[in-house]
Amino acid sequence: MTKHIFVTGGVVSSLGKGLTSASIGMLLEKRGLSVRMQKLDPYINVDPGTMSPYQHGEVYVLDDGSETDLDLGHYERFTNSPLTKDCNFTTGQIYQSVIEKERLGEYLGQTVQVIPHITNEIKSAISCLAGDDVDVVITEIGGTAGDIESQPFLEAIRQYALDVGKENCLYIHLTLVPYLKAAAELKTKPTQHSVGQLRQIGIQPDILICRCERSLGEDERRKIALFCNVPVEAVIEEKDKDFSIYEVPMSLVDHGLDQLIVSKLGISTGEPDLESWRAFCHRLRNPKHEISIAVVGKYAEHKDAYKSIYESLDHAGIENRAQIRIQRIHSEAVERDGPERVLSGVDGVLVPGGFGERGIEGKVEAVRFARERNIPYFGICLGMQCAVVEFARTVVGLEGANSTEFEKDNPAPVICLLEEQEGVVHKGATMRLGAQPALLAPDSLALAAYGREEISERHRHRYEFNNAFRQPFASHGMQVTGTSPDGSLVEIVEVAGHPWFVAVQFHPEFKSRPTAPHPLFIGFVGAAVRRHLGGAEK
Repeated sequence: MTKHIFVTGGVVSSLGKGLTSASIGMLLEKRGLSVRMQKLDPYINVDPGTMSPYQHGEVYVLDDGSETDLDLGHYERFTNSPLTKDCNFTTGQIYQSVIEKERLGEYLGQTVQVIPHITNEIKSAISCLAGDDVDVVITEIGGTAGDIESQPFLEAIRQYALDVGKENCLYIHLTLVPYLKAAAELKTKPTQHSVGQLRQIGIQPDILICRCERSLGEDERRKIALFCNVPVEAVIEEKDKDFSIYEVPMSLVDHGLDQLIVSKLGISTGEPDLESWRAFCHRLRNPKHEISIAVVGKYAEHKDAYKSIYESLDHAGIENRAQIRIQRIHSEAVERDGPERVLSGVDGVLVPGGFGERGIEGKVEAVRFARERNIPYFGICLGMQCAVVEFARTVVGLEGANSTEFEKDNPAPVICLLEEQEGVVHKGATMRLGAQPALLAPDSLALAAYGREEISERHRHRYEFNNAFRQPFASHGMQVTGTSPDGSLVEIVEVAGHPWFVAVQFHPEFKSRPTAPHPLFIGFVGAAVRRHLGGAEK
């Protein structure tokens, strides 16, 4: 029978449950096990697609078009677990499904209640990943123990052990052990209260993972074990990593977490094969160069809004033996202070995706700065559209050119609404979403990077390059080097004669992995390294 691991969090939010869950999944895979990953989110939104990046961070898109929580990005970067719409459920989705069943009469006149109907739906969501070919399902519960909105999910996972047998379930609780400088000591009381919240509803954690700034002493571990009713060996330290999140799995191995998990679940495996990961971490810690990349976005102050962008830059940096010093530049700062002041000295400029008019002119100015000064430029989604707008205004001579997203009646609508988006009213899950194929042009930077003519990349957009302007752009030096297979949609543009200027309509950051960086990010960072070295080979 498939084994289940449930990961909960306590004391405060943003402890890193997703990263810890992904690390556990990776370690189990390194032991030869088949793992599936899942996130259950307590918020009522049906999916993250309509949520503000300031509140939720980035929306992570899967191949099947699902708009999901950013923690699924951790799952894909750390594990080989296939991710689909069944890997992320929200309260909104659960209730929507139950209400639809009630409207169809599936409950045969019963009074529909949180218990058993909502909890049964949650358990059904968990069990859909189990199967003969799956050894372990890891389910992360969003939120914090004690939150009102989390209670149905916690109740459901309590019941789940009764349904499949406690020997097939393992509860891991991630908690915070804060260090009080005034007292010069770690405090275990918040962890005791957090575990108490779980025990009140019938969940006894099997393993405690303790986030801390300073290492736990033996006295603290024994105190936590005693008051939280777990063996002392099941109190696992997870000290903050100053250098990189990719060192978390090795830290957990050093504290024996993976061995403890397989022992408690009764799984017989060999030792984990971590040589490739150790080699990766060695390269990470031993770069040959240091370069500066400016990421010019409208959510620059919220680092999770571009989480996959930053991780992809790090992946490509490791491949190019370069440490990336990322400058998070707010596009409104470019508007206010000018690109020369905020972008001078950078080795590359990246403009990521986004929606809405705020900060757009700053992004356009950043594009112009990079293009005119031969600085490597990488535009992603809206970053491509801004590149097209800038080129239209400055090079092609189309005064007032813009996207119809920002100015419906502009004189040169070089970016316009996709035909399939005409008349769409609902905002959630209605964009062009998920993996789409594209064909690459010969002698292009894109083809050189990918090494093949046909690619598949994930999309999330409503607006697209206006085909009516293809010819004037081409005649002025902006080439279309990637299109949909039928040629109707522009997916990639490049500027001829520029050291490295590539802008794409899709989101390559969703397919970059630590040990398999995305080819476009490798090319972009490689160009930035060459610029930094004055044109010398890396």
